[in-house]
Amino acid sequence: MKFRSLIIAILLVFSGIHLEAQKVSLERIDPPFWWTSMKNKALQLMVYGENISLSKPQINYPGVHLTEVIAVESPNYLFLNLVIDDTTKAGIFSIDFYKKKKKSVSYDYELKARDKNPNLHQGFDNSDVIYLLMPDRFANSDTTNDNAAGMLDTVDRSNSLGRHGGDIQGISNHLDYLTELGVTAIWSTPLLENNMPKQSYHGYAITDYYKIDPRFGTNDDYKKLVTKAHKKGLKIIMDMVANHCGTGYYWNDDLPSQDWYNQWPEFTRSNYRVAVQSDPNAPQADYDKMVKGWFDHTMADLNQHNKLLAEFLIQNTIWWIEYAEIDGIRQDTYPYSYKDFMAEWMQRILEEYPNFNVVGEVWLDYPPITAYWMDNQTNADGYRSHLTNVFDFPLATAIAQSVNEREGWSTGMMRLYELLSQDFLYSNPLNIVTFSTNHDADRFFSKMNEDYQKFKLGMTFLMTTRGIPQMYYGGEILMTGREHKGHGFIRKDFPGGWPDDTKNAFTSQGRTEEQEEAFGFMRRLLNWRKTSKAVQFGELNQYLPEDGIYVYFRHFEGESVMVILNNISENKEVDLSRFKKDLNGFTKGRSVLSRQSFDSLDKLKVRSKSALVIELVR
Repeated sequence: MKFRSLIIAILLVFSGIHLEAQKVSLERIDPPFWWTSMKNKALQLMVYGENISLSKPQINYPGVHLTEVIAVESPNYLFLNLVIDDTTKAGIFSIDFYKKKKKSVSYDYELKARDKNPNLHQGFDNSDVIYLLMPDRFANSDTTNDNAAGMLDTVDRSNSLGRHGGDIQGISNHLDYLTELGVTAIWSTPLLENNMPKQSYHGYAITDYYKIDPRFGTNDDYKKLVTKAHKKGLKIIMDMVANHCGTGYYWNDDLPSQDWYNQWPEFTRSNYRVAVQSDPNAPQADYDKMVKGWFDHTMADLNQHNKLLAEFLIQNTIWWIEYAEIDGIRQDTYPYSYKDFMAEWMQRILEEYPNFNVVGEVWLDYPPITAYWMDNQTNADGYRSHLTNVFDFPLATAIAQSVNEREGWSTGMMRLYELLSQDFLYSNPLNIVTFSTNHDADRFFSKMNEDYQKFKLGMTFLMTTRGIPQMYYGGEILMTGREHKGHGFIRKDFPGGWPDDTKNAFTSQGRTEEQEEAFGFMRRLLNWRKTSKAVQFGELNQYLPEDGIYVYFRHFEGESVMVILNNISENKEVDLSRFKKDLNGFTKGRSVLSRQSFDSLDKLKVRSKSALVIELVR
């Protein structure tokens, strides 16, 4: 017994010597800085460095209180919970890390003064038209950052799935093109670091939540882009990913704790069945595979039920809103994360920024499930998402189907009517973000089988129905691509965005005759929409389609617009007597698209496969 005690004592001595000899270092702290006067006074710092947990942090700064130090499974992390008083002044304070009463390392942490400009963080709304672009494929205006030191994926324009070199400067240099087109908000696919060996161009496998990918630019470049866009009347919507991160993240091989990721005995892919999140009859196994399954081998599934990770993600979002002064967020794969976490994430955003907007990607063609995820208090299971906006995937599908198929009892224009007749499901249908296609689907002109008349018909509906319309870059110049050929074919480079491009579609001279006509059509439609409060905010009154003719009205504070869609291959004369209720008091009209005036509203001729958009006049 005495011998055993002696052995233990010796081991403890050597263990102590070993611990004493272990070096403590500091590599990073996230968030890298913060602000005073935030509504939420709590701040959690994620500290990373070799054996940092062997140290004891100390802070001595008026109004900053270190209330808790949390160690985790890995010795290389510490989480520091701070409280920042209302009276705390902006400045830099030292976080000192002591080991055996001796200072090992220090970090100068900055508290910035919060910008209290009331015009910041006002969100996007129905007055906006959102332009979705992929920065790697839009324009390359800084060829010096095409390849960056330490980045695994290098530029290769011959590879449809490789990096092509587009960057933040490319977006910045073409803001005038976008304002001429008439869009008012830019949604860029993720710009954060994606240091993955291949297919890093799309941005959805993030490897640093606090850093712009150096092949796009710097954090400061992004902030400057937002400022420049604001001066030109453009809003910036940032794409974020809370469900997963890239397996190239520095923490991947040194997780703070094993439950940082949703772990499986072997790789398990999500079943992608979003419906199980709202299905009252779903078994636990289906739910687990949906929420905990990985999106892909290269995309580690984050466990937002780990409270430290949850706080990391929430603070990261608030950091980017405050730092870059963005106007909105698009949240990727919204229902794939734990829904209770997403509700908390939204509440924390709205606590700091009550007028802010987030649009969630909920990819299902069923209005009831889409409505489940938009903020409401009527879900049978009591779930309230607090999500301000949601994408209208059901409508995107219906637009393509309706314009391409023959008119029938439930086909053609009836698809659009019946879909909108389900708007009672939504807490506010005006807050739905409508679109015809995005970066994951066939391009819209291809969906229309490259029929220009069908293209105009679909675009006219998109820009005049309820909701906040979003278009996909290059749609205005009839870019084509089919998803089944590979994502690279629906994400082609915008012609003229690269110095060696032979054609420059950013200019009138560089567009073909058909492209110039399409651009002119979209420019006229979008810039008119900027002036129409009826189309932006008006109530929607729609009439049952008859013989391929679909008529609806938008009314707002005495302003009214009538839209007539003719979906058949023959000209039609439409008797307007059926629409007396909505025409009440209006006797004349002006065509938005043709600039034609109508002195009578008894009957109107509508060409085949075309639309009339008429501003009504008393």
